[in-house]
Amino acid sequence: MVSRAEKRQNKKKRKWPYWVGGIILALILLVGGLAFYVWNQVGATVETMHNPLARDEDPERQKQIQNIFKETDSVNILLLGVDERSGDKGRSDTMILLSVNPNTESMIMLSIPRDTYVNIPGRGQDKINHAYAFGGTDLSVQTVEEAFDLPIHTYARVNMEGFQQGIDALGGVTINNDLAFSQDGHTYPEGQIMLNGEEALSFIRMRYEDPRGDMGRNDRQRKVITAAMNEAASFNSITKVGEILNILGDNVQTNLDMKKIQTLFTGYAGARKDVSTMEISGSGQTINGVWYYIVPDSEFNRIHTEIKDHMEAN
Repeated sequence: MVSRAEKRQNKKKRKWPYWVGGIILALILLVGGLAFYVWNQVGATVETMHNPLARDEDPERQKQIQNIFKETDSVNILLLGVDERSGDKGRSDTMILLSVNPNTESMIMLSIPRDTYVNIPGRGQDKINHAYAFGGTDLSVQTVEEAFDLPIHTYARVNMEGFQQGIDALGGVTINNDLAFSQDGHTYPEGQIMLNGEEALSFIRMRYEDPRGDMGRNDRQRKVITAAMNEAASFNSITKVGEILNILGDNVQTNLDMKKIQTLFTGYAGARKDVSTMEISGSGQTINGVWYYIVPDSEFNRIHTEIKDHMEAN
């Protein structure tokens, strides 16, 4: 029998979502201050977003997931930020594994580098973000599950356009910037700054001017995501409800149905206040002329153990 260590032969490093702000902010919105009477509108949007995985049709799996939400057990969510282009299937530019434990009211956010060298089922060793191009969300979920030997209970797939639109709909976000730089015609001074959607997208995409490279980029992404989550949780502008819902319906897909979303943000919402982040340590390596991020088996085992322990904590 192949061991977990053997299954993960090579892997890589980090990267964070620009649109995840869009998904988390919008979902938290559902319990972040909206009046109950808008739930009919929300329900219609959730129906538009609802897109089950092929494996969700299995009765046993349906029962398993229902029990997890019924008992409010720990749940793992894969967040995919997808860059869609005309005439192209698109690619997952950002992948984040979000583990939420309602018992300890805490969550872990693991940023998965898109160039991480992993085994893609049915395709062999390749960059982890290629799983989406090969087999869409279904294969992306399966690849992450096997790479980290952790269950993925649900997913949220967000078009990057949704991130920018979501930030604008919230009225922008305020973050503390520790590195002055310019990007895409925007200037970002040090200190507290407020960003609109376009500025936020450019802010988290910058990498080459940062002496920390992708590490710095990931840090900026986390700051914007956290700010968006907090802004959405306190959001109370009923006049913006229709706009927010349109953004969700146009840019988000998830296998969460209305009941599970309600449960997620009534039984799991407290975890938002205690968020820890994880990064994958590895090194760059060129194989057959292609650059990959190689992660040792010991690092995959460390991540597996820490998230597993987090899931089981009381």
